[in-house]
Amino acid sequence: MFYGAVVWDPWLILAQIVCLQCLYYLTLGVFLGIFVGTRVSRLSLVYFFDFATVTASTVTGWCVIASILLSSLAGAGYMLYLIERAKKCLDFSATLYIIHLFLCTLYGGWPSSITWWVVNVTGLAVMALLGEYLCIRRELREIPITRLRSSKRIKLSYGHVILTLVMRIPRLQTTRLRLCL
Repeated sequence: MFYGAVVWDPWLILAQIVCLQCLYYLTLGVFLGIFVGTRVSRLSLVYFFDFATVTASTVTGWCVIASILLSSLAGAGYMLYLIERAKKCLDFSATLYIIHLFLCTLYGGWPSSITWWVVNVTGLAVMALLGEYLCIRRELREIPITRLRSSKRIKLSYGHVILTLVMRIPRLQTTRLRLCL
């Protein structure tokens, strides 16, 4: 499907938000299990949603911070496959972190820790910027058309200019002239 021909589909957007949110929390759970689960006796939702656990004064707090930042890196990779458009990455990242703020507020009250805000704004920036970078690289990739070419090629070389004539499938009756500098 061409990008310009896409109609506004609220169900697709909602499904993308839900998938991205679920993958983010799944990844956060894996990283919390690896980093924090080895340090505490019982891993609970406190480490997901309570702002008091995001602290730079303990080793466990640093492990929570690392888990959040690594999850934002993974979230950028998820956006490459779920969102696929660079201009939508900031919107979906901001939506994810706004929903996370809402859930944290419901669970443990309004986050009053400056560390929580710095870590989550940094995670938002990392996810949005890296997601945009990855999506831009994918959007600017050359589209391969090797299956349309026939095996007949004629190459003419004149200095640094190479003219390539590629014969197309006979039913198309077209010839392509490519100028490579």
